[in-house]
Amino acid sequence: MLKLFLLSVFLPILLFASSSAELLKRADKYMQSNTHSDTFRAYDNYKSLYLLSIVENDSFLKYESLKGIVKSGGRLNIDISKYANELQTLPHKSNYHKPEPKEMKKTKHIEDVHVDPLHKLISVNWREDVLLLEFSKTLNSSQIKYFTLHDTKKSRYRYVFDIKTSMLTSSQNIKNNDIDKIKIAQFDPQTLRLVVTHSQKIEVGYSVDAKILEIKLKTASSKVLPALEKVVPIKRDKGKVIVIDPGHGGKDPGAVGYRKYREKVVVLDVAKELEKILKSRGYKVYMTRDRDKFIKLSERTKYANKKDANIFISIHANAIDGKNAKEVHGVECYFLSPSRSDRAKRVAAKENSADMSDMNMYGKDSYLNFLNHHNTVASNKLAIDLQRGMLGELNKKYSGVKDGGVREGPFWVLVGAQMPSVLVEIGFISHPMEARRLVDKNYLKTMAMGLADGVERYFANN
Repeated sequence: MLKLFLLSVFLPILLFASSSAELLKRADKYMQSNTHSDTFRAYDNYKSLYLLSIVENDSFLKYESLKGIVKSGGRLNIDISKYANELQTLPHKSNYHKPEPKEMKKTKHIEDVHVDPLHKLISVNWREDVLLLEFSKTLNSSQIKYFTLHDTKKSRYRYVFDIKTSMLTSSQNIKNNDIDKIKIAQFDPQTLRLVVTHSQKIEVGYSVDAKILEIKLKTASSKVLPALEKVVPIKRDKGKVIVIDPGHGGKDPGAVGYRKYREKVVVLDVAKELEKILKSRGYKVYMTRDRDKFIKLSERTKYANKKDANIFISIHANAIDGKNAKEVHGVECYFLSPSRSDRAKRVAAKENSADMSDMNMYGKDSYLNFLNHHNTVASNKLAIDLQRGMLGELNKKYSGVKDGGVREGPFWVLVGAQMPSVLVEIGFISHPMEARRLVDKNYLKTMAMGLADGVERYFANN
């Protein structure tokens, strides 16, 4: 009976593909493209096939889908370690032939650098006329290749940095009043390219200081406008609907942290600030609660569905008990997925614990539906943009803001949403410094501004 029930859930979702073989073929075809969007589609298809393989007990399909998850997830900088470990435990199928390794042709030393796929760019800032690129891990000078491409006839001077690492999901322009154009983008899956273009020669120098690449750009009159170019919409789509969900409320205080600060209070404050900013930018915004009121988890996404929302943002604060409370901090974004990460499971367990009354009724019908949800890719993109937005604003005014990353997790509050949906953890209310910030109005306004910028960026690119 259980297998029949599971099949009744999955088969309608997969009607667009006549067989698992066809879906696998399509996923493999997506992987032949090096575009970010096609890789996301492939990753989503492989995840669907993996779940189908479990339902149908198809070991070959499981092997092929796990291979695809590992390959596409690695290209997207998603943590696929659990899937990779499971893949290692599976025997090779008889109709799968491992290709013979080919000897790599050695050219320049830059090609020999091994880079962890999770090694990424996390912030861009200015210090006078020095551009600072901060990465998640220590850089090696051999990872950086610098060259110039000058066209004197057209008075165009280009200064190019190829960095063997990865960055954010899309290209980014960096403002400087004295330089015509500075653009940073992913050149290929393992190379980040920074191009500085100007009508006159620039004095360029660079150095590596641990995780930071410092690039000095001196022109005849160097006056620097700090920070990344803010996303300001040229056309505001008045039809976009956003539902903001302040977590917990009423009888459910959420996490209770440092000095008894309560999660339900701080997340409502952030949500109200975000609502003001988004409304001022022309969006239709609704709140699942605008006061201290308890709402069941299942009712929150039902409300968003009723409002025909384009996106759903659930706001929460994290916490940890014991001696680690003074050490663990940072902002994180989660999108819905059956996570295998212990960290994501721990956070999800905390957020899911408040309302178990309707899990049996609501959960059985909805939990499996979300596993192959067509909005997984879009939710992942939204989570990335919200995370970038928060970090971009907070790092301008506050030091020590930690990037907890974008993760996938089984959060009940996101189950049933018929639109891209994300759960935002705005910080650890158990951490003394972060908790004090979370009750500071200026900090919360800055946080809300970053989230609003993330929303703008998402709608601009999708």
